[in-house]
Amino acid sequence: MTNRLKYQMAIQWSEEDNCFLVGFPDFPGQQWRTHGETYEEAVNQGIEALESLVMAYEASGERLPEPSQIGAAA
Repeated sequence: MTNRLKYQMAIQWSEEDNCFLVGFPDFPGQQWRTHGETYEEAVNQGIEALESLVMAYEASGERLPEPSQIGAAA
């Protein structure tokens, strides 16, 4: 499963929601997919959400997006 999880995870504090929001910029759709009251909880929730997202893509036969590369040479 690890090789399939090479996607960016964005974690941002939300004053409005009073929690850390977690999103995956490489996947189209809703901006935020899960959250956590602490940063650590947000990371753990994000990993679970990403695993579920990848499994859903695979189950539906939908092609996974290419993981974006940060700092990759052009």
